[in-house]
Amino acid sequence: MAEETKQETAAAAAELVATEAEKKAEVEEKVDEAAAAAAEEAEEEKKIEEAETEAGAEEAAVIEGSTGSFKEESNLVSELADPEQKALAQLKELIAAALASGEFDLPPPPPPVQPDTATPAADDAKTEEAEEPKAEEAAKSDAAPEGEEPKAEEAEVSEPKTEAPAPEEPKTDDPAQEEPKTVEPTKEEPNTEAPVVAAAEQPKAVAAAEEAKPAEPTPETEEKTVVVTEEEGTKAVEATEETAVPAASEPEAAPAAELIWGVPLVGDDERTDTVLLKFLRAREFKVKEAMAMLKAAVLWRKSFGIDALLGTDLGVPELENVVFYRGADREGHPVCYNVYSEFQDKELYEKAFGDDEKRERFLKWRIQLLERGILEQLDFSPSGICSMVQVTDLKNSPPMLGKHRAVTRQALSLLQDNYPEFIAKKVFINVPWWYLAANKMMSPFLTQRTKSKFTFCSPAKTAETLFRYIAPEQVPVQFGGLFKEDDTEFSTSDAVTELTVKPSSKETIEIPATENSTVVWELRVLGWEVSYGVEFTPDAEGGYTVIVQKTRKVPANEEPIMKGNFKVTEPGKVVLAVNNPTSKKKKLLYRLKVKSSTESA
Repeated sequence: MAEETKQETAAAAAELVATEAEKKAEVEEKVDEAAAAAAEEAEEEKKIEEAETEAGAEEAAVIEGSTGSFKEESNLVSELADPEQKALAQLKELIAAALASGEFDLPPPPPPVQPDTATPAADDAKTEEAEEPKAEEAAKSDAAPEGEEPKAEEAEVSEPKTEAPAPEEPKTDDPAQEEPKTVEPTKEEPNTEAPVVAAAEQPKAVAAAEEAKPAEPTPETEEKTVVVTEEEGTKAVEATEETAVPAASEPEAAPAAELIWGVPLVGDDERTDTVLLKFLRAREFKVKEAMAMLKAAVLWRKSFGIDALLGTDLGVPELENVVFYRGADREGHPVCYNVYSEFQDKELYEKAFGDDEKRERFLKWRIQLLERGILEQLDFSPSGICSMVQVTDLKNSPPMLGKHRAVTRQALSLLQDNYPEFIAKKVFINVPWWYLAANKMMSPFLTQRTKSKFTFCSPAKTAETLFRYIAPEQVPVQFGGLFKEDDTEFSTSDAVTELTVKPSSKETIEIPATENSTVVWELRVLGWEVSYGVEFTPDAEGGYTVIVQKTRKVPANEEPIMKGNFKVTEPGKVVLAVNNPTSKKKKLLYRLKVKSSTESA
């Protein structure tokens, strides 16, 4: 009995385990199905949440491409890989063939359609004009005594135009054509250029001919006449051949060199390789695609009228603060700033995008500014700087549903299609969270090369991010730097020193000074909310410390840059003190000069 009980218990336990396993498998299947169903729905939400999280965290507010900072490739042909050199050579061959066949020329415009605007009065006038010659001919016919005389006049007018012997004409039954042959040929000079005289005028013509000729031509005279005629004919033929031969043998004029940004597309100019490599890299060295892009760009430039646009005054000085060039980055690339917050001014917005004509003008102005920047600030030599850095400020930018939406998209499309590889780095500053979310959604559609050039940062990280690529002395004051247009004391050649003031700590800057000199400085703390003071400490023992700037707390809305100067009468040092009582670190920027008394004067 005990054994049977054990067997029943074991069987029950086995059934229980099997049941539990089946239930567990069912639960796992349901969980998997639910997870798979929710995965697709949560994918996009997850991306947006990640973007929002990144935008909300100050320490992680800078987003770059996964490959890090973009590094430009060399434009020296000798440093290119073999496949890239072959692609460049193939592209040159295609360009030469296209130039020879005129593929870079715009098609001729269609002929203008001329509507039939003739009126009945005009038709009557044309009819009258056509009938006038007929009336004159009828009048001449009526005035002639017989119908044969007008024919004689026509013969006298038309026959002298024949310089070569006329071929024999077929005989006809017309007596007017046969009778001139009955004139006595013995007394007439064998001249094939003599006009044919009508039968009614033959006696008068013969008498006039006999009176006019001085003597009968001798065989020698006839011979000379024939010889002269032959010689003149020969000379005329030779002259015709000499005139025709140079025209036929003259070589065809070589087609004018096709230029783009002042660089020829063919030839030995070393800048040509730099330009062509831009199109090849934009199409990953696919030669046919690069050729199609280049051809389309050249034709667009001609149809858009780029050459004429460069010298056009579009009359929009108000836009100078919207897009402008300022300074260079740490590698020498010119920097172009796009400040869309300027369009908060409704009057300026209407001037730029109020109607179709204004939007077209804005587009031309944007292309004109880019073209001038390329020609004035870029160098297409193999070792030159041939691209730029773009900084786009999205602070208070207008919504993308405004009047500027269409022209902005059109401008972006034109820049992408016709200006390849002109951006070394593109930095978006003061980026709102929704823009980061939108970028997360668009990121999968961008190439890795393009994404590596992009950097996005929130308002809290704007200045710090810019300083990674651009020195503070080159960054305008409005973006956290020290550059001012009207600065008479410092320039971009005066380097700025960067320091970090730790939380709840004090940072001092000591400036040694000699006797009879003047110390000049300027200082900025990003975000301020710190205490700032200046004093002079003499080197001599027992000397008195001079308070130059009493220590005070500087609020965030204070003037962004603090400037000062102090005239030193004895050797010592000027000490700038910055005390950070907050719990966040601060970025401190400063630069200084020590002038002698003569320089100060």
